[in-house]
Amino acid sequence: MNAATYGIVYFHLFDIRICMSDAVTSWDYYCTFLAVLREGSLSGAARALGLTQPTVGRHIDALEEASGARLFLRTQQGLLATETALQMKPYAETMAAAAATLLRTASSRPGAVTGTVRISASEVIGVEVLPPIIANLQEIYPELEVELSLSDEVEDLLKHEADVAVRMVAPKQGALVSRRIGRIPLGFHAHRRYLEVHGTPADLNELSKHRLIGFDRGLAYVRAMLKDRPEVAATHFALRTDSNLAQLAAIRAGCGIGICQNALARRDPDLVSVLPGTLDLSLETFIVMHENLKTAPRCRATFDALVAGLLDYIAP
Repeated sequence: MNAATYGIVYFHLFDIRICMSDAVTSWDYYCTFLAVLREGSLSGAARALGLTQPTVGRHIDALEEASGARLFLRTQQGLLATETALQMKPYAETMAAAAATLLRTASSRPGAVTGTVRISASEVIGVEVLPPIIANLQEIYPELEVELSLSDEVEDLLKHEADVAVRMVAPKQGALVSRRIGRIPLGFHAHRRYLEVHGTPADLNELSKHRLIGFDRGLAYVRAMLKDRPEVAATHFALRTDSNLAQLAAIRAGCGIGICQNALARRDPDLVSVLPGTLDLSLETFIVMHENLKTAPRCRATFDALVAGLLDYIAP
């Protein structure tokens, strides 16, 4: 696993150096600092960065000397970040995002769809929907490289954590260019094997007697989706996970009845719609990018490909 997996970028284009307390500290040390924060240990950071553990230790020692404060405390659970480290974290993350964006921008040739573009999407969209869209995009533009960041949290496009994003909530920042795709309808589904054993509920009252698959805590877009359906939000789930990808896998495995995208369920002949038309939930979907990137060929081509692909995906 390399450093890019963690959003940590070595700066080979420029030798950036930051002055702290009259000490000159290499940008590489801040990469190491972020890795230790994420991994919770020197050994974990060393594996993530492809460095030796003594090298990681020297980087942290140099930062502590430059800042004049301890950054990590050793505990039985690993390294615990101090208040100074937590205060430094957002600035180091901003530096890492800016460095990554600069490298992606520098990777392309002017006027050509080349180089690297970073796409942010939810787990389900990224795993189940985007691969064929990306495959077609790269067939058309073979010199385009794609980084696919999968998370159900919203990455900040204003901080250039991604170039183009598929979002399930309407963008609110004015500096973003967006295209509304439409609503992706959701419904209750179960594997036919589960229904053969437990029967098919005839109404919502009977649904409550079944093993239900759902979320452990509502993410932002889940709360927005369920704000007008409190009876669904208050449902007791026999299997709970905040990963929508895990929920989909559980439905496919016959663990019970769960909510998934109707378009995905239609692809699997063993998935059966339960109480069709009862749920009436959908995901409002947008393709978004920073307005500064709308003239970048690599981003414009990716944006247009995602719009076309997702419009085709939600078409009845």
